Amino acid sequence: MPTTPVTAASSSPNGVPDSSNGGPEPILLELVDELGNTIGTAEKLSAHQAPGKLHRAFSVFLFDEQGRLLIQRRALGKYHSPGVWSNTCCGHPYPGEAPFAAAARRTHEELGISPSLLAEAGTVRYNHPDPASGLVEQEFNHLFVGMAQAPPAPDPEEVGETVFVTPSELTKRHEEVPFSAWFMTVLDAARPAIRELTGPAGGW
Repeated sequence: MPTTPVTAASSSPNGVPDSSNGGPEPILLELVDELGNTIGTAEKLSAHQAPGKLHRAFSVFLFDEQGRLLIQRRALGKYHSPGVWSNTCCGHPYPGEAPFAAAARRTHEELGISPSLLAEAGTVRYNHPDPASGLVEQEFNHLFVGMAQAPPAPDPEEVGETVFVTPSELTKRHEEVPFSAWFMTVLDAARPAIRELTGPAGGW
């Protein structure tokens, strides 16, 4: 069940918990084994420093009524993979927080929308170094697909730009501009659930 990661704390506009004295609390991630069992916690940045520590994450793929995928360009101020395009939303549950709850929470925090028909789409484990920053994504990633039935209202601290794309538009964009190192891995892993949601005519 979801738990509150920091007691007696508020949240800053970008979703990072702030302590009651105004200073930032360390953001902890849930470390897991190769089967996805929780084995501990680690501070967020340290978990991503090479060679990386395997931790729990989530990726969300939302579609409109025409079967187009909502993708985002990550804000330039983000410390990890700034300015690149990626899936609708991705992030990390707080320790003890259910991935489903974290996915819905973070999608609303970043994009100002609450997913509809959000459903689990399996898991994928990967190891993706980021050449630009030297950080490493060692993640056990929970995948979710659903619908975006309201216009996005992105938080500019998190999201630089959003767009809905068809499969062909995504292919063209992926060839022309940088995407996150993990994007194709999570998209390919989620495709069976995406096809179930959008139907064979969607082309995914």
